[in-house]
Amino acid sequence: MFSSLRIRGSWDRAGRYSDDWTTSPMQAFVAEDGCPAWFAEIELDRSDSDRAFLWGVIGDGPAGPDSWLIPTEVADASNTAQFRILKPGQPGARYHFNINRRFGANKIYPAGATTAAIRFTVSAPRAQAVDLVVGEAVSGYIANDGTGITHVFAMTPGNNGWQTDDRDPAFASFADWDRRLYMFRIRRDDGTVRYRTDIFARGQIGGGDKDPEAAPDPNNPPWDGTRQDLDGTKSCSIVIDPERVTAVLNEGVFPETLWLSDAEFWADEHSPLRPVPQQLRDLVIYELHVEGLGFGRPTPGTFADAIAMLDDLCTLGINAIELLPTAEAQGWSWGYGTSHHFATEYAGGGRDELKHFVRACHRRGIAVLMDVVYNHWVADAERCEWQYDSASPETNRYYWYEGPENRWPRPDDGYVDNGSTGFAPNYRDELVRRLFASSALVFLTEFHIDGFRVDLTQAFHRDNVLHGNGASCPDANRFGTKMLREWVRTLRLAKPSVMLVAEDHSGWPAMLEAQDTGGIGFDAIWWAEWYHNLIGDSQNSPDNARLLYVAGFGDDRPLAMSKLGQVLMQSRTRVIYHESHDQAGNASYTENGKEIFSARTIQVAVNGQLDGNQRWAEARCRVVAGLTLLAPGTPMFFMGEEVGAREPYRYNDWMRHREDFATLGATTGAALRRFYRDAIWLRRSRATLRGVDVAIVHAHDTNRVLAFQRWHGDAHMLVVASLANQAFEQGYRFSSLSLPDGAWREVLNSDATIYGGQGGRNAGAIICSGGTIDLRIPAVGIVVLEYLGPA
Repeated sequence: MFSSLRIRGSWDRAGRYSDDWTTSPMQAFVAEDGCPAWFAEIELDRSDSDRAFLWGVIGDGPAGPDSWLIPTEVADASNTAQFRILKPGQPGARYHFNINRRFGANKIYPAGATTAAIRFTVSAPRAQAVDLVVGEAVSGYIANDGTGITHVFAMTPGNNGWQTDDRDPAFASFADWDRRLYMFRIRRDDGTVRYRTDIFARGQIGGGDKDPEAAPDPNNPPWDGTRQDLDGTKSCSIVIDPERVTAVLNEGVFPETLWLSDAEFWADEHSPLRPVPQQLRDLVIYELHVEGLGFGRPTPGTFADAIAMLDDLCTLGINAIELLPTAEAQGWSWGYGTSHHFATEYAGGGRDELKHFVRACHRRGIAVLMDVVYNHWVADAERCEWQYDSASPETNRYYWYEGPENRWPRPDDGYVDNGSTGFAPNYRDELVRRLFASSALVFLTEFHIDGFRVDLTQAFHRDNVLHGNGASCPDANRFGTKMLREWVRTLRLAKPSVMLVAEDHSGWPAMLEAQDTGGIGFDAIWWAEWYHNLIGDSQNSPDNARLLYVAGFGDDRPLAMSKLGQVLMQSRTRVIYHESHDQAGNASYTENGKEIFSARTIQVAVNGQLDGNQRWAEARCRVVAGLTLLAPGTPMFFMGEEVGAREPYRYNDWMRHREDFATLGATTGAALRRFYRDAIWLRRSRATLRGVDVAIVHAHDTNRVLAFQRWHGDAHMLVVASLANQAFEQGYRFSSLSLPDGAWREVLNSDATIYGGQGGRNAGAIICSGGTIDLRIPAVGIVVLEYLGPA
């Protein structure tokens, strides 16, 4: 990744401390883990024993020549400097750009060896003792009483954490350990013994939703004793060789037997006829929950199901898929309770299956974005982050705690809430911040992910408060902001073109500003405001337009079309959607003492009264989908929207509400899908619609009409949307000085009979004169015109 590395430090040529930094060349070598590395030997004068030397590294890489290659900032909440500190008494220092191979189960190459040995490393600085314990594959579980252990190996403390003994012949061959199961038995600082998974594990073996230690549940059968029924957050970790990939998607055996090298697997990843898009503005994003597929089966969907639908999505025009979190998470879920950030959820297929999915997408010209969750840990983190090596809240390493403990009436009061689920991670610990950055780096480089959507980013930089009294915790906000900067900076150094999207509801402009001007550096905001104004059944403010929700009552009251126009003008640097996983049944608000839940778009369109109103429902769905797909923001929609999926998709019962999208697309949802297809391909075929230039040329709340102009150079398009219940058969006239005079023609009309409409259209050329245009607008329809030139 990097070349021509040079070390820069606060010393002069004689090795004395100096404010004028000296640059020296570094030499390349292969580190003991087989990874490329660089070193330099500098003889430093330590006569001034109180002074610490500062240093960093520059080099050439993907981000350009002479890049500063230390993305990590100093351990000061208010200091953004990116240098390392060599303290008095230290013989030297190391910096790992990616800490993935610093901890966990990794290859090492002893001097003179041609094959890899294995070393297990775990960070547990407060532990009294640590053992590596090996499990068996049938159950995939080691119980709290030690049942399930097949072998025990003592570990010893070192500078990098607790490690296995490299001299023990049991660890002489990495290949002998590949796909074996393990955990760490930790004697914590208070003498209690706990079994912990490997936070840095590349896989967790459980593929089910059962916790063997949980109290009996009369509504849920107990664990059946197999790894397939076991919750992966409680199961054993797996040794995995990152340099090879399963040759087939699902061999059906564990451990697998058919393998390809990493280079062999990715050799035919891309097709020159279908390039993968590299810019957000070129994307049409399909939000996909892989486990939510598999209709008709009692188990969740898998990447095999996702791959099976790719050709259909290509026909639809989709060129990007945003995956709900795929990292190991609790039970069968949406994935937002992440426990192991380097592992991939086995319930959805596992890490090799994810690689097969990404390769299948790239072969079809589809970019893959991954949703990642760093604002909280899994709710039940007992076998992962919770009190990993210490029984004290003050030293609960992976969680932010404001001590001392005795200042609080209850021990939990010192933890931090941030508006998400559970207590905030300990962002002040560099290991925690770098865990998040390194996990994303692994998915970027090893899995070839094209971009990321970061969940609820205001939880890092704004919303941290003390659990005990709700007081703001400014240091947590500052360190959370530091974490975001480091995370973005790390990925940009590895791949400057990586597409980075933040789900942020704060309106903080720094999120999109470049880091060299003090910003965080994301490319776009995953923007709920578009949904709240366009759809609005998950009310978060009475000031929102809530167009579809109000139109769904079926009367002729005015709609806030002008408000939607204002929001549309702000969408240029946003990922916008008319439906996402958050709103497809999961959100709610209280009105007149009643809790009202959000619903799928087709239900909102007719206030939940689909029987007898399918025509109106689909017509309104076409309008809101068209507005999303033709606005300047990057469009996204949730799976099933294109075929009129109607079941609520909630976080706690989605397994019971899965739908057969393929059958819907061939039957009742065929006409709606056809409109989605044509609108998507229209956007993709016109630079005018993929650009950022836009102007509102007409908005009329009483008439329920909104028109906006898109242009790119001399090319112009006009989008006119109406939610009026009556057609403007005799024409609808409006004026704007920005509209060029001349001939326009209709290129899309949502009222066409092929979409299930009434057949309304504008035939022939439509003449604009003096900025005034007159066209027919169907009832509840969207019409798109393209400028042909002077008449």
